[in-house]
Amino acid sequence: MTALKNLHPLVWNIVIGTVFGRMATSMSIPFLAIYLTNVKGVSPTQTGLIIAVSSLVGIATSFFGGYFSDRYGRKKVLLVSIFLWAFVFIGFGLVEAVWGFFLMNALNGFCRSIFEPASRALLADLTEPKNRLLIFNLRYTAINVGVIFGPLLGFYLGSSKSTFAFFIAAGVYAIYGLSLLLTYQRTSIKTGIKENENAGNRVKLIEALRITKSDTILLWSLIGFILAITGYSQLSSTLPQFLSNTSLVENGAKTFSILLALNALTVISIQYPLLSIGKKYSPLTSIMLGSIMISLGLIGFGLARGMFAWIIVMIIFTAGEVLMFSMTDLFMDNIAKPHLRGTYFGAMGFTQIGNVIGPALGGFLLDTYGYDKPKLVFGLLCLSSLLAIPILLGVMGKMKNQVSRET
Repeated sequence: MTALKNLHPLVWNIVIGTVFGRMATSMSIPFLAIYLTNVKGVSPTQTGLIIAVSSLVGIATSFFGGYFSDRYGRKKVLLVSIFLWAFVFIGFGLVEAVWGFFLMNALNGFCRSIFEPASRALLADLTEPKNRLLIFNLRYTAINVGVIFGPLLGFYLGSSKSTFAFFIAAGVYAIYGLSLLLTYQRTSIKTGIKENENAGNRVKLIEALRITKSDTILLWSLIGFILAITGYSQLSSTLPQFLSNTSLVENGAKTFSILLALNALTVISIQYPLLSIGKKYSPLTSIMLGSIMISLGLIGFGLARGMFAWIIVMIIFTAGEVLMFSMTDLFMDNIAKPHLRGTYFGAMGFTQIGNVIGPALGGFLLDTYGYDKPKLVFGLLCLSSLLAIPILLGVMGKMKNQVSRET
């Protein structure tokens, strides 16, 4: 509790802003796939590509977003990206053509990939190393508090039938941006925060690229995370399409809303008990176990019949999510070069390749096998996710060898 009392105002601003930002996002973005297929008549493959483009753009820009926050300071990067994000949500609410949704989701991925690495790096900048795991997980809790209420609000606002919720999201992000601007003005005067504004004098872009490219632990861990996220991405892409179109589930949109809320509620309920166990092991061990449980959850999606079964499967899937994502920020902070923290967090954007492969693969399987063969569709998706395990075991071996050489 002492650590929480001493948190910098900007840390609290990001944590609280994350709650409302994710609430606004989860009442709109997760329903986009259902809206496009059911209202706009877009094919599952096209819908998968529209959903995937957000991550595809994030892959191309996240590294540079993290690097720019190291070079030019967190403040400039955070403020520019979040106000642009608000305008993007307005765009979602106004567009009608399919290409317009493709463009807006591309810009959505751009804003997220710039804002997120800078915000996580700022949390690390303003927190003592011993408290960073707590802060990263406080942010993760904030995400899931928002996601508890967002999907249910989205369902009752009719987000699967209209784009009205995107205008609400735009307002929330505009307020978030204004709160960051005001907090910066007040805390900069009182504490003289520099937050890495001179980092660019030490490392140029080419040098940052060279350092990260030569870090084999970073590169192989990114490959493993990509494969794991390929499985996790089915929660927001293939699953809602399946539930809203299969004859095996009644009122699929409502079922999906309940499952998303359950997902977030379960995260909050089990996160800290699991975290207390996970701290006894390495972050990578937790991440691997989480990937296995997510894969089991995918199998469960193919087998579940009835709400009770769906609840059990979602709890298993969510436990895997907690084990995997609660430790990724700490893992990245542990392997990062101190003067390139933003760059390393930016490199995590490459894991979004999994969010490109996952929706595209899921959409292709639904197109190929239809909505009434979930065992086959989700079974194949499970196998793709399990490929992460041998890769991450190799990373663990490399880390042990590195420690041995240093000692």
